[in-house]
Amino acid sequence: MGLEQKIMTEMKTAMLAKDEAALRSLRAVKAAILLAKTSEGAGGELKEEDEIKLLQKLVKQRKDSLEIFQQQNRADLAKKEEEEIAVIEKFLPEQMPADEIKEELVKIIAAVGASSPADMGKVMGVATKQLAGKADGKTISLLVKELLVK
Repeated sequence: MGLEQKIMTEMKTAMLAKDEAALRSLRAVKAAILLAKTSEGAGGELKEEDEIKLLQKLVKQRKDSLEIFQQQNRADLAKKEEEEIAVIEKFLPEQMPADEIKEELVKIIAAVGASSPADMGKVMGVATKQLAGKADGKTISLLVKELLVK
């Protein structure tokens, strides 16, 4: 079952349960899917990796907003973002723990031959492709910096 069908099924469930937070989140995901399908122009079908990228983008946007709302002491808005993040993350593959990401990054650094923070771009290019859908780009970036500084 494709992502769009899963979203529609979850939307029906949320409507019946009168779950406003889930419904709001699912509608946002559905809108993003429709936008992505129409912007591509070619038949309008999304591949699984494109769906994952779309969901990750939505989660990242909400995490950025959450951070801003927390800095501005807007607990009401922060709570909405947290609820939406939780709903959207249900459709993402499980994220790797930080120690496993670190192990993979050590292998990638060795393979690329990176030795200083100046080589971060090389490592990030390979790492983001290999860990796509399994790890957040921000987490990868922080761990790469940490490993290259040592």
